[in-house]
Amino acid sequence: MSASALFANYARTGLEFDHGEGIWLVTKDDRRFLDCGAGIAVNSLGHSHPHLVEALKQQAEKLWHVSNLHVVAGQELLGKRLADASFADKVFFCNSGAEAMEACIKAARRYHYDRGEAERFHILTFEGAFHGRTLGTIAAGGQAKYMEGFGPKAPGFDQIAVDDIAAVKKAIGPQTAAIALEPIQGEGGIREIPVDFLRQLRKLCDETGTLLIFDEIQTGVGRTGKLFAHEWAGVNPDLMAVAKGIGGGFPMGACLATEEVASSMVPGTHGTTFGGNPLAMAVGNAVLDVVLEETFLEGVQSKGLSFKQKLAALVDNHPNVFETVRGKGLMLGLKCKVPAGDFVVAARAEGLLAVPAGDNVVRIMPPLTITEDEIGEAVARMEKAAAVLENKLKNEGAAQ
Repeated sequence: MSASALFANYARTGLEFDHGEGIWLVTKDDRRFLDCGAGIAVNSLGHSHPHLVEALKQQAEKLWHVSNLHVVAGQELLGKRLADASFADKVFFCNSGAEAMEACIKAARRYHYDRGEAERFHILTFEGAFHGRTLGTIAAGGQAKYMEGFGPKAPGFDQIAVDDIAAVKKAIGPQTAAIALEPIQGEGGIREIPVDFLRQLRKLCDETGTLLIFDEIQTGVGRTGKLFAHEWAGVNPDLMAVAKGIGGGFPMGACLATEEVASSMVPGTHGTTFGGNPLAMAVGNAVLDVVLEETFLEGVQSKGLSFKQKLAALVDNHPNVFETVRGKGLMLGLKCKVPAGDFVVAARAEGLLAVPAGDNVVRIMPPLTITEDEIGEAVARMEKAAAVLENKLKNEGAAQ
């Protein structure tokens, strides 16, 4: 077999999937895997959801791309639906989470620039954050492992500790444009930001004229049992980045904003070639058709609670493998005592896909359409994987 022509920047598993249905993925040699990673919280409605498939097929037969020089009806519809269901008045569509965060950052800076405060371009972010892979968003995330080798850090980003309101107050100055954070840090290890801290940030932003940005790329579109995770705290941002689940597997992102903030983004300030194309909009509208159904989010909440309880029992049954379970809704994490990557590999051997994260955590983020029976099957497979690791630990201990 000849060497791959692809960049070697991914540590691939070697699995090659041929098709999927619901929570299941099937390889070319007919092995079935229960997908508790959902493409890293992307396949919000699972694989080959019939409503999404039909929406994409119908749009593909009509129009793929016309550019944003013209009116795109799907954008108008999806934008209004997102605005009606959220704090936002205006929406900008793009292709990914990183682009959505870049749009938030630019909008925040431009907002202050237009008010004669060009010096207010700094964004306060938090340790353990992940906001994307562009030069701007790796600087916003602030993690050295993502910035190494890519030259000097883009200026204007200051990191502080989570849940330290005194440190935030000290960091805010005449240079501060906005505060940006994930309501639950995903890549950082499914770390929930305390509700009181989010409320204190909102109050502080109101007092200082600082904008509040929520990165809901991973937490949004029903993942935690609310349409957006910040709803649990009862506070609204001024800007919000959305991606992943909103496209159900089709690449798309969005920056949501209040009327006041969005008013600074006039023609020429920002743009995208492919963002908001008719195909993406058809799928995004189809996703909302399902997620906004009357009982859907309540179902995510109940299934999330059930899953978390079963994972807590898993932790109790295997105290040498796991430390605790964390998260909300169907955005869950297992804090491990063994290397998290070892559990991911062991689970994969049992036919279950999970995703590693920071803080030695394994992310469990299945499609929101997972059933109670499938939750039971997932935990049963995790039990087998944990038992394998536990036996390995015993054997290693006996050999010493």
